[in-house]
Order: sequence, then C-alpha cells, then structure tokens
Amino acid sequence: MREGDAVTADPADTAIDPLPPDRAYYRVGRATRRLVVVSNRVTPMGGAKPDSGGLAMAIRSALQESGGMWFGWSGEVAEEPTDEPGIAVDGPLTFATLDLSRRDYDEYYIGYANRVLWPLFHYRSELVEFSRRYLAGYLRVNQMFAQRLAPMLSTQDLVWVHDYHLIPLGEELRKLGRTQPIGFFLHTPFPAAELFRVLPNHRDLVRSLCAYDLVGFQTQQDLDGFRDYLLRWARGEELGRGVWQAFGRIVRAQVFPIGIDVGTVAAQAANADGTRHMGRLRQSVGNRALMIGVDRLDYSKGLAARFQAYSHLLETHQETRGRTVLIQIAPPSRSEVPEYQEMRKTLAAVAGQINSRYGEFDWTPLRYINKSFSHQILAGFFRASRIALVTSLRDGMNLVAKEYVASQPADDPGVLILSCFAGAARELGEAVIVNPFDIEGMAEAILQGLNMPVGERKERWAAMMKVLERNDITAWRERFVRALSAIDTRR
Repeated sequence: MREGDAVTADPADTAIDPLPPDRAYYRVGRATRRLVVVSNRVTPMGGAKPDSGGLAMAIRSALQESGGMWFGWSGEVAEEPTDEPGIAVDGPLTFATLDLSRRDYDEYYIGYANRVLWPLFHYRSELVEFSRRYLAGYLRVNQMFAQRLAPMLSTQDLVWVHDYHLIPLGEELRKLGRTQPIGFFLHTPFPAAELFRVLPNHRDLVRSLCAYDLVGFQTQQDLDGFRDYLLRWARGEELGRGVWQAFGRIVRAQVFPIGIDVGTVAAQAANADGTRHMGRLRQSVGNRALMIGVDRLDYSKGLAARFQAYSHLLETHQETRGRTVLIQIAPPSRSEVPEYQEMRKTLAAVAGQINSRYGEFDWTPLRYINKSFSHQILAGFFRASRIALVTSLRDGMNLVAKEYVASQPADDPGVLILSCFAGAARELGEAVIVNPFDIEGMAEAILQGLNMPVGERKERWAAMMKVLERNDITAWRERFVRALSAIDTRR
C-alpha cells in the first residue's frame, strides 16, 4: 500500500470492544482504534520536565492530539517492581506507569540499555560493556512490561513501542497471545550490520524486531543497516516495497523522520523576548555574537571536539576574540555510568583551559552550564543566538537542530551548523554541514556563519522551515499510525 492510500478496515474489526468515553481514538475505515504508546520512561502529568529528551517531548506532543494510553516506567526506583501499573488520566490521555526495582534499574537500564545498546548504536563499540547479567535484566524487564501491559489491551488497540530499551517487548506480547498491530520506532541510529555483530546476542535482538509488524527508522542509512543484516545474517527474503520475511514472520520496515511542533516552538521563542532570563542574557552578552549548543551530557554529542573547534577559531582568527560568546548548556545524564562521570570532568577541564587562555577581565569566551532550562527559555536563547552548534558524532535525528530553526525570526535568522552524522542533516541540507571529526573545518564553518550575510541566512532558513512544517510532529505520528493501521496481522 502506498502512503496516502485509503485504508479499509477488515470486517472483523467493525465489532469492537466498548470504548470509554473520555479518550480519543483513531478511526480506521469503520473501526475505531485506541493508540497505546509504550516507552521506557513516561513523563509526569502537567508537562515534560525541563530536561526531558526529544523522545519524551515527541511522544507527549503526539498523544496530546490523538489521545490514548502511555505506558512505561515511572522513573521511580523502589524496593520491589510494581505489581500493578499506576493509572492517571489527563484529558484524553491515560498514563500507566511501573516502578523498577534497584536490581532492574541497574541491569536493564544502566547496564544493558545504556552500557551496551547506547554506545553500540552510536558507533562506540569500544565502550560496550556486555555481560550476561545485564542481558538477563534487560529481558526480564521487557517480559515484566509485557505481562503488565497485555491485560490492559483490547484486540483493536494499536500498540506503538519506542526505542532501544524495549526491543524485545513486541516478541513478549506475541508470546502472551496479543495479535493486534504492534509497531516499533527506533529513535537512535541503527548500526551497520558488521558493527551490530559486536553484540553477542545480535541475532536474538533482530529476531525480536521481526516480531513487530512495522519497524520505523529515522533515516535511510539506518534502514539500510537493518536491511543488510536481514540479507546477510538472518537469511531474510525481501518481498518488495519495504516488506521482509525473516524468522518466520512478515515485517515492514520504513523511514519515518521525526519532527517537532513547529508552531509551538516558534511561539515559545517569540514569547520569551520579554522574560527576565532573556533580559539577563542580552545584558551579559552585550553586542557580541552569541553562539549556542544545547545537548544532554553525552559522549555522542561531540562536545570536546566542539570546544576545540571554538578554541581553534579564537587562536587563528583573533578578530573573533572579545566579539563572540559560546554558551554550552549540557544537563547531566546517566550520572551512574562511569564514562559519563569521566566525560564531565574532561569537559570542565577543557572549558577552563579555553577561558584561562583567551578570556579577559570583561569577557568569558565559553560559558559551560550543567543545568536544565525550560523549553520556553531555551527557545528564547535559540532566537537570540547567531549560530547554533549541533555537532554530534552520531545522532538518530537531533531535534535541537529543528527547534533552533523554528525559533528564528524571519527577518534576521541565525545559522545552523549541523553534523553530517546527525539524522537531521538528511532533511536540513541548507544548514552549514560539517564533519564533527574535523576540528579545523568546524572552526571555518563557525567563521562562515559569523560572516554570512542576512540575505543568504534568510534563504537557508526559509528552505529549512518548509521542510519542518511539512514533516512536523503530527505528520510523523499520522504517517506511522496510518502505516501500522494498514497492516493485516491475520496472515
């Protein structure tokens, strides 16, 4: 079926379970289906926290329009895992959350998800710390999630599972007899097939992916990695138009680049102008050119190389000294992981060296901040910045790049400097694209951005805004749900 074709419900789907009146549902043909989203973490009611990642913000934005249920970890660590999900209702959205035990948190979340899958999926195989204990915890928590979720599902529900933490969840739901359409979306990169084989249980993990009806990726490169693995190592058969047969199942795999709520981000940026934070920012920066980076403190973000590029600019182009300021906002994440602890020390040392070498009594070139800000404040900071540096070493998408573009004033937009290894580079080709491993090249890109005339900045910004508005968060959700709804699971 082509994207955009009409979807006709199976006659059996017209006899549906009674639906509670306080939730919104998807209508597919004559049948109505609830959307059930499952992710590792469920953000609290009343809005996402200031440091919520792109995944949490995207899911909340999607569900606030469609309604349905959001199921996952509460973020709390208890003595014992939750026997029954905690339920809360916020308008059309139902939250169902589970606590994790300390053992589950250490093995499933810190151990396997963040010390095995995260570095591997971001092409840092030397940081993978595989252990069978971590793997057992990962499988145990996925099985527990499935056991708690399955009784809450009706046969007409569409289930949409998110990200690397929960790859085995679909297979566990199948074991419990759930036959409705189940889709999976990977927010991180998917590694090349040969790199993926570093994982001792690589075959089992891909078999789990094939238990889903639909697997979504951020970019064509990620899809190609999955396709290559199926061909070379899973004896998969390509049936055409993104459909595969592998491990005894039929699976569809497609690219669904995630978007943002463009209107909301633009409004937040405009409304931030008169706030106290913006007044303090403008007063402290003065007439200097402001550059900004906003990233979770993570080795995939390339922060050390970014700092070195700015240092190289100051060294080789002395006219930029005293006339530029780089603010790097990097809220800590995964503080229990040793690699993150070491990285935080390293970045603080590099920032100190730059400021001690180039700084003056009335000018600090690099402001390195390890704290969170609300999304509205960040949108205002973006709007005030001449340049945004998104120079990650590897990223599934990177929504900061898109939020920066959406925050810009049309009459005087800033310049996005974007890593060629971020998924956003596939859509935002009018950004200044850089290789984050090229320190000198990034310094030259910063200089190009500082000197770019307003006419060129407007042209680049307008082209990127067209892409953002066409592929916003609503389009992303609707494309995935439409594709999932069209799948016949009664093979």
